Amino acid sequence: MLKGLSYDLLSRSFERGPGARVRRRLLDGARGEILEIGAGTGANLAHYPAAVTRLVLTEPDRGMAARLGRKLAQAQAPVELVRAPAASLPFPDASFDVVVSTLVLCTVPDPDDALAEIRRVLRADGSFLFLEHVRSSDPRRARWQDRLERPWGLLAGGCHPNRPSVERVRAAGFAVDTIEAGEMPGFPRIVRPYVAGAASPNAPGTGVRAAERLRPIGRIPG
Repeated sequence: MLKGLSYDLLSRSFERGPGARVRRRLLDGARGEILEIGAGTGANLAHYPAAVTRLVLTEPDRGMAARLGRKLAQAQAPVELVRAPAASLPFPDASFDVVVSTLVLCTVPDPDDALAEIRRVLRADGSFLFLEHVRSSDPRRARWQDRLERPWGLLAGGCHPNRPSVERVRAAGFAVDTIEAGEMPGFPRIVRPYVAGAASPNAPGTGVRAAERLRPIGRIPG
């Protein structure tokens, strides 16, 4: 329970600032059957639109799931909560129109396995929507991310602030259609760089509807 509470306290500044805006824009066009992996304490729940017909949330951590369970009424769609890790999703192939991952790829033990599972459960014309901590494009800050990776992970539930998550998404076979980058205020400098975007599991140009309002930019700020 303390872990979930600590997460809420740590992310409060981001959620009161750009966090809510980024989540709202990311999820604004989501529709149909949605899977959110690593739903944490439910920061996305209030931002899912009425066009969502089914919402499945996975969260393996007991403390996070307990806090999440008390927030399910915030969602407009019917919600199912499943205790399952991102690398082993208990769903058939091609089960969902959209898969959502916010601040998950920085934390899971093997992001490549998680991305393979995300691609497996997505329908061919679906969208993968993500919001992630990422490695800084500033070499000096990136070195500090490397140095502080272990102590930060112990403090923040296994978060790795130096992962090149966009590159991993592409390497997993996704086409990254839209991207936005920025900084998370209220967090230590090593975890401020973030990206939000939409990716499709097959050819470019599919699945962009759920995030077409995001602002495309060229580089991740240092």
